[in-house]
Amino acid sequence: MDGICTLGNDYVFDQVVALLNSIEVIYGQKMPVCIYPYDDNTDKLAAEIASRPQVTLYNDSVSMERWDSFAKAVWDTHPTARQTWEKAGSKGYHRFGTHRRYCAFDGPFDRFIYMDADTILMSNLDSIFAQLDDNDCIIYDFQHKDLTHVYDVNSNKLRDVFPEERLNKEIFCSGFYGSKKDLFSEEKRNELINYLDKGEAEILYCMAPDQTIINYMMMRSDFSIYNLALNLPQEEKTGCCVTSSHFENKDNILYDKGNRLTYIHYIGISSQIFKKVCQGENIDFPYRDIFLYYRYHNQPENLPKFTQKAVYYQQKPTVTQKILKKLGLN
Repeated sequence: MDGICTLGNDYVFDQVVALLNSIEVIYGQKMPVCIYPYDDNTDKLAAEIASRPQVTLYNDSVSMERWDSFAKAVWDTHPTARQTWEKAGSKGYHRFGTHRRYCAFDGPFDRFIYMDADTILMSNLDSIFAQLDDNDCIIYDFQHKDLTHVYDVNSNKLRDVFPEERLNKEIFCSGFYGSKKDLFSEEKRNELINYLDKGEAEILYCMAPDQTIINYMMMRSDFSIYNLALNLPQEEKTGCCVTSSHFENKDNILYDKGNRLTYIHYIGISSQIFKKVCQGENIDFPYRDIFLYYRYHNQPENLPKFTQKAVYYQQKPTVTQKILKKLGLN
């Protein structure tokens, strides 16, 4: 069985609803969706999906514990992760819960496409599922142009573990990828931990824990990784990131130079921004109209009515705001 999965909790409720609605716009209620819980804060999500028979909230506690233990074991091998996280203000394991997306390797779908909660589906995914007949992992992004958020580029061991050629074509953003069930057996997981424990852990980029681990898991296992961004004809390729300003909106579907996007990823926009906008704060961000359309697709009457002047989400604070913040008054 094929299906789409995501990771979420009530904190990212609005984004998950937008994603689920976008999937329904493309597939109706025919495409099964599984939500892997980031943590136990999922009551609101559970209530939301009660009326969506095709959507389930993953509840296999054995599977979740398995991947919790694996993630801890990975970072326990890292020489500097703890110190780096502490300097950044994180207690314990940084962003612990993001690895729950790996439960898809145990989950209900034989072939799955994982989509982050801050993505919105724009196209049918049948051709991507079909590519999984010949590959272990299908990706569609341009992360290969920037290694710094996948591996520690300052590690002298990085290119001993993975040659430049592989780094140039196999790394990917963990926000969207297709793969298959049962790729990572207990034996395979233990093998990976063993490699890390023998010194390879230093190549991991600890500030993007789920992204660096899934890349390492796939690449160190020598699974076949196929990037559509590198293999599609140039005239058919599209971007996917909200940072691209040239996408054209036609009937709430985005196009890149005439080609329909597969998905749009609101990467770099804080969950808090989405939440505030849905509460009526007039914060503008790229393709906000697309997000709001899908978030309220089933309840257009609940679209927020903005009464204040729009403030751009990346707008720099004024000197007065900086002073007030320093004084604790803002």
